[in-house]
Amino acid sequence: MSLNPRHFLDLWKLEGSDLRAILEDAKRRKAARAGWPKGKRDTDAVGDGRTLAMIFEKNSTRTRFSFDAAMRQLGGDVIISNAVDMQLGRGEPIEDTARVLSRMVDAVMIRANNHQDVERLALSATVPIINGLSDRSHPCQIMADLLTIEEHRGPVAGKTLAYVGDGNNVCASFIHAASKLGYRLNIAAPAVYHPDLQDLARAAAEQGQVFASDDPREAVRGADVVITDTWVSMGDTDHDERLDALEPFQVDEQLMDLAKSDAVFLHCLPAHRGEEVTDEVIDGPKSLIWDEAENRLHAQKSILAWCFGAI
Repeated sequence: MSLNPRHFLDLWKLEGSDLRAILEDAKRRKAARAGWPKGKRDTDAVGDGRTLAMIFEKNSTRTRFSFDAAMRQLGGDVIISNAVDMQLGRGEPIEDTARVLSRMVDAVMIRANNHQDVERLALSATVPIINGLSDRSHPCQIMADLLTIEEHRGPVAGKTLAYVGDGNNVCASFIHAASKLGYRLNIAAPAVYHPDLQDLARAAAEQGQVFASDDPREAVRGADVVITDTWVSMGDTDHDERLDALEPFQVDEQLMDLAKSDAVFLHCLPAHRGEEVTDEVIDGPKSLIWDEAENRLHAQKSILAWCFGAI
């Protein structure tokens, strides 16, 4: 336990050098495992003797499996619980949960409904807290996305990324990383589902190249990467209104054709085919979604290694 644990909550709170170190470590770890069985430990096993607790308030496939596999490959153990199975689900203060878990495990990953709960957990914990997703940001996903881009197209610095659709938590974390890693981010979202204004203001103050509009064609034109996400996230109650407002923001082949000829497509999954993206794009030659999904594992391992002070 530490009085100053390394939390991984939001990308804007971290130094660009830390994000770069995590990405480079992930590349090395992935390359070193080429051809290995999935359950074999990494040679350095930086998680040996450590236990990660995972708390889920939301359903999960990629976050759950990637963090579980990541910790095992690092040589550690995992304890998984749904919040409803804990006293947390019966009203125990999250601060008390943080203090208890800090005495039993070496780090906690939480996939939360409210970002404020993630921050409250971190304030009272003496072990690293990792934001596996909240309503405000999705930092682990974006690290995997950036890893995927760099694998296929080289350094993100100087690249143009276009995000099209709902200005949600995924969009927010792309905004958070833009000034840290030096890429341009064009966002196209309907006014009613615009990106967080505080995120945009912070990016501007940090001289980040982040531009928001309601024109998907303008955002995608000349982009190196085109990104979208589901229009209706878990917890959203305005399903029909969202579909109506976001219909003009579907990523189809005509929109992709406005990007660079070698542009790639990303989607964090799960996808609602025929809504935010067409089958022709998500299953097409420019789509990197399966590498992107796999890279959740590799990025997560390096996030954990950073939290443990091994990077």
